[in-house]
Amino acid sequence: MIRKALISDLETVKSLTEACAEKMLNDGIFQWNDHYPSKEIFRKDIEEEALYVWDDKNQIKGCIMFSPEKDEVYNSAKWLTQDDKNIYVHRLAVHPKFQKKGIGNKLMNFAESIAKKLNFISIRLDTFSQNKSNNKFYESRGYQKLGDVFFRKQSEFPFHCYEKILN
Repeated sequence: MIRKALISDLETVKSLTEACAEKMLNDGIFQWNDHYPSKEIFRKDIEEEALYVWDDKNQIKGCIMFSPEKDEVYNSAKWLTQDDKNIYVHRLAVHPKFQKKGIGNKLMNFAESIAKKLNFISIRLDTFSQNKSNNKFYESRGYQKLGDVFFRKQSEFPFHCYEKILN
C-alpha cells in the first residue's frame, strides 16, 4: 500500500536509502553519498507531505517524493513543456532486498496517477548518467531524455533530465 510518509517513518526511510546507496557503491555507481539524500531532506519532504512510502504490512520497502517545486538547477534544462503545471520526482528508492519486484513501477504509476488527477501537464526528473538501469527504467516508461544537470556534491558526472508529457 502506498501512503504519505509520517515523521515516525524518518529513520526507516533514511536507512532504506542508505542500503540503496551501499548497493549502488558496490555496483560502482557513485550516485548517493553522505551529502545526499540527507535526513534533513527527508524531514522536509515529510513536513511538506511530498514523500510517500510503499508500506507492506508495516514494512517500508520503498519511497518516492514528488512535488510541483522546481529546483533551481533545472532552470538550465531544455524541457518539452513550459514551466506551468509540472511535477518533479525525486528520491525514488526501493530497498535492495525488494528490488526487481515491481515496487518502483508501482510508485511511479502512483505519482503519474496523482499528477494526472491534479491536471499537471508533465512529470520531470533526473537520474544519474552512470546508473544505466535507472536510465533504462525511465525510458521504458516513456520518459524522454533531454539534457544534463550537475550536482557537484554528488558527482563529477552529469545527471540526465527526463520528462514525460501526461495525456
